[in-house]
Amino acid sequence: MAIPTPHIACSDPSLIAKTVLMPGDPLRAKFIADTYLTDVICFTSTRNILGFTGYYNGKRISVMGSGMGMPSIGIYSYELYNFYGVENIIRIGSAGSYDESLRVFDTVLVSTAVSESNYAKVAFGYRAHAMKPSKALNTKLSKAALKLGIPLTEACIHSSDVFYGENKEHWKEMRTKYNCMCVEMESFALFANAKALGKKAACLLTISDSFVASEITTAEERQSSFHNMMKIALELAGK
Repeated sequence: MAIPTPHIACSDPSLIAKTVLMPGDPLRAKFIADTYLTDVICFTSTRNILGFTGYYNGKRISVMGSGMGMPSIGIYSYELYNFYGVENIIRIGSAGSYDESLRVFDTVLVSTAVSESNYAKVAFGYRAHAMKPSKALNTKLSKAALKLGIPLTEACIHSSDVFYGENKEHWKEMRTKYNCMCVEMESFALFANAKALGKKAACLLTISDSFVASEITTAEERQSSFHNMMKIALELAGK
């Protein structure tokens, strides 16, 4: 038995599977558990960050919300990796498109997360502003998407600390300088934690809105309609 961490508060690591799917929205975690998993148990509801373990295709898997932003996913993924023996975390989140080729509901597999954040530097002394996911997990996710017939775009993405800001041109700078095709707010910290702790991480994103087109999804759609990335991640985890 382990001492419960302050933010997950689960006293039994065996209740959490080795692979965790991690949406930002805790209610998306609940939706996945209710829709796709069997024999589900809730292993945490601390601070309303919901975590569930169940079975998909006979294989045990967990799904847990991360909250919004790098500090939040940084805390939860670190505790899962370091205190609960989790080996693989696959973020399944939403993103804003920087490129006309990425439309609402398209699915993106992150190849590199570029960020201005000091998270990796302060936490681990990493000075690079780009973090990579696990090649092994990305290969498996690509194969899962191919098997399911789901189009998948592999892309460098912008992982930002800022949602609201006055510099309305900054996204163009990130697109031009680093070839970032979309933006989210978590994967840079997740990848840094995985690197530091010798674990594996990957990130699947669904385009929820666009900087280059008049497209946007509703809060309800973000919670329950991003099925393609859910199915790809579950296909990998359920093998």
